[in-house]
Amino acid sequence: MAEEQKLSETSVQLTEAAPQTVGSGFTAPGNIYSAILSRNDAVKDARRLKDFQELRDKYVLKKVLFEDPLFPAQDSSLFYSEKFPLKLEWKRPSDICSNPQFILGGANRTDICQGDLGDCWLLAAIACLTLNDVVLKRVVPHDQSFIENYAGIFHFQFWRYGEWVDVVVDDRLPTYRNQLVFTRSGQKNEFWSALLEKAYAKLHGSYEALKGGNSLEAMEDFTGGLTEFYEITEAPKELYNIMRKALKRGSLMSAAIDVLVPTAQRTKTASGLVTGHAYSITGVEQGKRKDGKDLMIRLVRVRDPWGVAPPPACKSNDWVALATSEQDKERLRPTEQGEFWMCFEEFKKNFTKLEICNLTPDTLEDDQMLKWNVTIHEGRWVKGCSAGGCRNFPDTYWTNPQFRLVLLEADTKEKTCTVVVALMQKGRRKERSLGATLYNIGFAIYEVPKEMKGNQQQLQKDFFLYNASTARCKSYVNMREVTERFCLKPGEYVIIPSTFDPHKESEFLLRVFSESRSSSEVIDGEIEVEPVTDVKKKIKPFEEEETEEEKQFRAIFQQIAGDDMQINANELRTVLNRVVTKHKELKTEGFCLESCRSMIALMDTDGTGHLNLQEFKHLWNKIKTWKLVFTRYDTDKSSTISSFEMRNALTETGFQLNNQLYDIICMRYANEHMELDFDSYISCLVRLEGMFRAFRAFDRDGDGIIKLSVFEWLQLTMYA
Repeated sequence: MAEEQKLSETSVQLTEAAPQTVGSGFTAPGNIYSAILSRNDAVKDARRLKDFQELRDKYVLKKVLFEDPLFPAQDSSLFYSEKFPLKLEWKRPSDICSNPQFILGGANRTDICQGDLGDCWLLAAIACLTLNDVVLKRVVPHDQSFIENYAGIFHFQFWRYGEWVDVVVDDRLPTYRNQLVFTRSGQKNEFWSALLEKAYAKLHGSYEALKGGNSLEAMEDFTGGLTEFYEITEAPKELYNIMRKALKRGSLMSAAIDVLVPTAQRTKTASGLVTGHAYSITGVEQGKRKDGKDLMIRLVRVRDPWGVAPPPACKSNDWVALATSEQDKERLRPTEQGEFWMCFEEFKKNFTKLEICNLTPDTLEDDQMLKWNVTIHEGRWVKGCSAGGCRNFPDTYWTNPQFRLVLLEADTKEKTCTVVVALMQKGRRKERSLGATLYNIGFAIYEVPKEMKGNQQQLQKDFFLYNASTARCKSYVNMREVTERFCLKPGEYVIIPSTFDPHKESEFLLRVFSESRSSSEVIDGEIEVEPVTDVKKKIKPFEEEETEEEKQFRAIFQQIAGDDMQINANELRTVLNRVVTKHKELKTEGFCLESCRSMIALMDTDGTGHLNLQEFKHLWNKIKTWKLVFTRYDTDKSSTISSFEMRNALTETGFQLNNQLYDIICMRYANEHMELDFDSYISCLVRLEGMFRAFRAFDRDGDGIIKLSVFEWLQLTMYA
């Protein structure tokens, strides 16, 4: 079994993406983003716009300026772990300057100047956003003003885990000495970029939550697109053409230099560029010189969000030689001090990574427009249950969520299917204030053997011990999203998304794109329980029935029950604990009163709240059968089994559950070490069997659906 690799902690951090129509295909035009939007998206957009306008109009009529109660003008909206060194004032644009404008002369990349916040990754993405007018107008609705219908309220739209959300903010911005502290425009009376940054900060809880990141994260939040990531030293030979086609298709792109030494964050390289800093890619041009020299020129236009002068060692003036006219020269001319052209070879020497957010998932290496099938799955890794870690942990790896992928037909000359798999962990940036960090995540794809095709049950531990993955991501990385492109032959596969280490809890989004017809679904077994007789046949006891034990039971039972031969929960606890103490291998403190009450409810067929001798014997036989299974999985003789082992134990005792129920059982019955002792184990089985029995009693027509009154529901749940 190959050992999984985990990249060391880096500043790298990929992201999310996905079209909105789940499980359907769409045609991806190369140059217009709006074709991605489904009809449902347009309807939702109209509803969001209507909601915003109604809220704004309410304040306009009241002649009151909006103050956002969810993101107040207080320190809590600024930082969660420290205090800003300066005393800031929150001011509205009209208090900062005269004649404030939302957008002045059109939104462009010169409107984004970084302030005293380490969010250059966000500003690089915003600069890229301005290059695509259709995308920009969705994220930054342009019909907003400081004059017409002004009420101190603005809104922006972001793609969030599969859907677009509208974020409303007031226009109070943090200032120092009447200057904006964070992002600002080059023109003092223009405020769209500062308000966009505030809305994005609100989306994540605070301005501090935006410190440090990767441009792809914001690019995807602005587009809902699909990201691709290249280590430049390992990039394909056609990288330059990939970049050209990406910009032609409206893709957003940025580059950076990795920080190899933590203390070297934001230090200058020998060429004058800054490590750990995101640069926007705003142009890619090639051609022969027009000055008589028959030489091919390949250039990349780079923009520094800080707006500082370009390092002389990197700057190239060859763009002048590419211009065929004065108009062309104006098109190619850098528009500000922080923008400059580099020779492509110099670009490759200086930068270490390139990030592209494609507005459509069609292959950048191919000009042909493709129709993709897209499926989006939401899932969770739950500690002790479905957070099994990578293949380095064979005892738990199989418990990770599993997704079936069926590729129906080939789409290449090699008779393979093109598939893009993207795995994203959700909400980690917003939870930074609670100590959350990005986990190392990844995934593997396994081909399903012929004899197992169509099986609705999860692949078990033994499968992964003896079968290698067909494809997988290159490594487990602490990115928000990991994306890989594969060519697989038609057939049935299982995708296993996981964190590198077990017990790492998080929600995730798994997106599967395929060029040819395909289907994708979560593997989640049907909920059922085998009859007790079948369970007895399935489990062969290690020892024969002890008639002497029955005699001891009768004596103990008579002694405690008295003349009526009936015992209540307290008496049942006494009987069971006397018997259990004779089983030294269990090392248990015995059953608690609550467990015994549940046992009474399970076996009390006549509704008296007591057990007679026959009901008790039936209960003890169940416990004996379940005890044999417990002993089998208690391999270290600790008198506990892990929550992962509990899944197999439940299956062996005849219960077939789905992933959500396993999660619930883990939360309800496992201790802080994700282990169940004998009492918890028996309590779980008693509750399961009791609830199954009650459901069957109400399911009179056997269709798997019951209808209960409030009284019936309370009667059922309170007694169980």
